[in-house]
Amino acid sequence: MSIQQQSPTGTAGHRSSTTGSADVSDSTTKRGLYRVVSASMAGTIVEWYEFFLYATASTLVFSKIFFPENDNPAVGIIAAFSTYAVGFIARPLGGVVFAHFGDRFGRKHLLQVAIVIVGSSTFLMGCLPTFHTVGYLAPALLVALRFIQGIAVGGEWGGAVLLVAEHSPNKERGYWASWPQAALPLGNLLATIVLLVLSWTLTDDQFLHWGWRIGFWLSIVIVAVGYYIRTKVEDAPIFQETQQEIEESAAGDSGDNGTVQYGVFEVLKKYPRGVLTAMGLRFGENVLYYMVVTFSITYLSVWQDVDTSSILGIILIAHFCQFLVVPLVGRLSDRVGRRPVLMTGAFLGLFWAFAAFPLLSTGRTVPIFIALMLGLGVHTLMYAGQPAVMAEMFPTRMRYAGVSFGYQVTAIIAGSLAPIIATALLSHFDSWIPVALYVAFAAAVTLVSTMALRETRGVRLEDIDAADRERNLR
Repeated sequence: MSIQQQSPTGTAGHRSSTTGSADVSDSTTKRGLYRVVSASMAGTIVEWYEFFLYATASTLVFSKIFFPENDNPAVGIIAAFSTYAVGFIARPLGGVVFAHFGDRFGRKHLLQVAIVIVGSSTFLMGCLPTFHTVGYLAPALLVALRFIQGIAVGGEWGGAVLLVAEHSPNKERGYWASWPQAALPLGNLLATIVLLVLSWTLTDDQFLHWGWRIGFWLSIVIVAVGYYIRTKVEDAPIFQETQQEIEESAAGDSGDNGTVQYGVFEVLKKYPRGVLTAMGLRFGENVLYYMVVTFSITYLSVWQDVDTSSILGIILIAHFCQFLVVPLVGRLSDRVGRRPVLMTGAFLGLFWAFAAFPLLSTGRTVPIFIALMLGLGVHTLMYAGQPAVMAEMFPTRMRYAGVSFGYQVTAIIAGSLAPIIATALLSHFDSWIPVALYVAFAAAVTLVSTMALRETRGVRLEDIDAADRERNLR
């Protein structure tokens, strides 16, 4: 697919937008922005509810019922985390597919498809037979559903954050676009509540045999609500204008030198620095997050023998606190800039694990909470501003592709492997120090990427599109 890029003053050139990324001042537009944020958050809550549910179940349930028994508990956990990693491997594929069609046909429609696929695959996970019933078919079915779930999730995030970022005022894009990020702790909060209630009301044997399935089945309720909300919003004016431009250009395409491609391959060709920078920004944040909310459960429950209900209760409070903090950090990025906030988070990430593991190793509630809360705080500094800064790296015609590729590909080598690497290091060395060094290395990657980042606070998305047109005319 191609478009013919004409002069900024041509009929298919730049159209000056009066809304979309323009400053929002009237209450009607504000109300529209609230609806967009709600629609974006609805799907992202589903995404993270289900991903955190799976991550927790990998440690507490899947390692015991979907794989053969083993005297070493770490073996089953690593096997379960491997199926967990499959979802991350599928995410770039989903990001590429959804981004291609999302840049062409709109963010809204792709988001509706994504939320249905995520919800359906998660519900079916709750229906799976165990290893003792069907043998190796059980983990095979789990992997298949996890892969399908990962494809849909891969397309979800980019569309959700861009739906908000492209509607947001230039001077407040960091704040508004951070709300979909706040859906991460909110989704995890819901998943933790469900797991906590189940662990309180059921015996360990009941939870292991059938109780865990309830959490997966409940996802259908959240999906129905999220899908309905997403039917009530439209794509941003800046995207609608770009979409019209693409259609007009394609209709009059004469195949001359002004023709350029859009999509993943084009963004990799024209904006490699933006893609690599986005991947670097994502690396340390992604590793840190899964160390805090996934590996910490393994470390506390298996190596420190802390009660599961206590762990979930602590994480519940920590997630609630992070939900409150994310928009504040987004607002901060609008005031002081994207780079200072991101750089502070990456720098603190160098030291978090060295402070956290001694606290986690006490096995006491207050030190554990401090360790997890510090981790989520550092994570928020690197995470809250990502939608705004990534949206400001790419033009509208390939923004979905650039954002999704940079965000999702990194998840393969970062978040998907983090619990596996950490579990293997801890099991082999019987010490948390190698794990802490691994986390510090990941933070260092993000710190270097942040130093190479261009400050984009307050930039107009129309100006990015205009610069992209001029670049293609050369």
